[in-house]
Amino acid sequence: MDGRRIQAIYFDLGETLIHFGRLRANAVFNRAARFSYAYLADLGQPVGGYGPYWMWSFFGIRFHLLASFLSGNDFDSLTLLKRHGLKKGYTLTEPQWQELNWQWYRPLSERGEIEPDTGRTLTALKEAGLKLGILSNTFIHGSSLDRHLQQEGLLDFFDRRLYSYQYSFRKPDRRIFIEAARQIGTEAEHILFVGDRMDKDVRGAMNAGMVPVLKTAYTNKKKGTPEGVFRIHKLSELPELVNQLNRKE
Repeated sequence: MDGRRIQAIYFDLGETLIHFGRLRANAVFNRAARFSYAYLADLGQPVGGYGPYWMWSFFGIRFHLLASFLSGNDFDSLTLLKRHGLKKGYTLTEPQWQELNWQWYRPLSERGEIEPDTGRTLTALKEAGLKLGILSNTFIHGSSLDRHLQQEGLLDFFDRRLYSYQYSFRKPDRRIFIEAARQIGTEAEHILFVGDRMDKDVRGAMNAGMVPVLKTAYTNKKKGTPEGVFRIHKLSELPELVNQLNRKE
């Protein structure tokens, strides 16, 4: 049996693996609406005028975001697009539905940045025998998130990728952390969880028995580091942190 303290690492996605920064939500939405509208129009779909399309999309997404906030569950963006698109008479193949979903996500993907040495860091962790995974709260369908990870050259590093829209619970609910541990085949106490949110990532990981690591980001600016929590400023600090923790065993 592997006697190391740390045998696997789970990462949050936004502001941990990929940095989007502070967003101007309306500007991002407007670009996404333009991209998706143009895509549907090019396919000859009955999309109608842009004004009604914008209004329908704007109020639709706001309604579902509010419902998600109240219920504590994330919706699936691809399922939502299909349901509303079919009502509008769109006839798309599965790859085309996924491309439509991507067009809505595209403005975010264009903002995303990774640290220059992320690939080397993840390679070092894998070569050290660690299993790697992603656990993220999101309503964005995995087809778009995986595509973005592939574009950044990161997808193949991760043995498991869990997105909260796939479950009836989300971070900080300990159940999604326990499910993540089950899927990667490692006891929670042997998993390092790296995230940027004190309320979602750190609290959830601690409650599940994982080892929490707070990644410095604008989301935790001026917040201290609680006892029992490790802090890193860059992902490149992880290999040494893992070595330190495993040397203590």
